[in-house]
Amino acid sequence: QVQLVESGGGLVQPGGSLRLSCAVSGTIFSIDAMGWYRQAPGKQRELVAVITSGGSTNYADSVKGRFTISRDNAKNTLYLQMKSLKPEDTAVYYCNTDVRPLPTWGAIRYWGKGTLVTVSS
Repeated sequence: QVQLVESGGGLVQPGGSLRLSCAVSGTIFSIDAMGWYRQAPGKQRELVAVITSGGSTNYADSVKGRFTISRDNAKNTLYLQMKSLKPEDTAVYYCNTDVRPLPTWGAIRYWGKGTLVTVSS
């Protein structure tokens, strides 16, 4: 069993910054890609950023230049540094990751339960 726990969400003023974390624990042989998604009220969940096991990254156009995704493989932790936050960034942010629990298993995608980010004055 694998668990993902997000933290770091909260209320921030426009122009402010937040850093989200996602700790992965459980039966883990290896972790492949990791990513952040978000879902605003009344909207579909959308990709924010992804990072491969090798460190390659990809961002949604709406967050390029403002958000930075990173990972600490030794700690099995994913991060999202968010700067210059806008009201339209308000959403529940979810992390996901592709985990191989055992060497002979294929990768399984797991999701966290989400952390709320509210950008408002």
